[in-house]
Amino acid sequence: MKAALVAIAAAGEPSAADFKKILTGLDQKVTEVASTGGDSKVATALREFGVLASKAAAAPDPAAAADNTAFEKAGANITAACKAAGVSVTF
Repeated sequence: MKAALVAIAAAGEPSAADFKKILTGLDQKVTEVASTGGDSKVATALREFGVLASKAAAAPDPAAAADNTAFEKAGANITAACKAAGVSVTF
């Protein structure tokens, strides 16, 4: 996923298809990680973020759909849940 992000960024202004690809990949990765966490707060926060990423990816303008307070809050929830579990991340 990192290589795809770097390639998209290097190509210039990302298209709606680029954002869809990024958000779909993000949903897949966080959902995969969440599936290993049971009912922990980290897993719950990751699942919430994945749902929002999936919804944004399906929108006609994925970038605009992801630019909202719910998506931002979901990222903050991941950061807070990880911190409470002793892991330092910034989402």
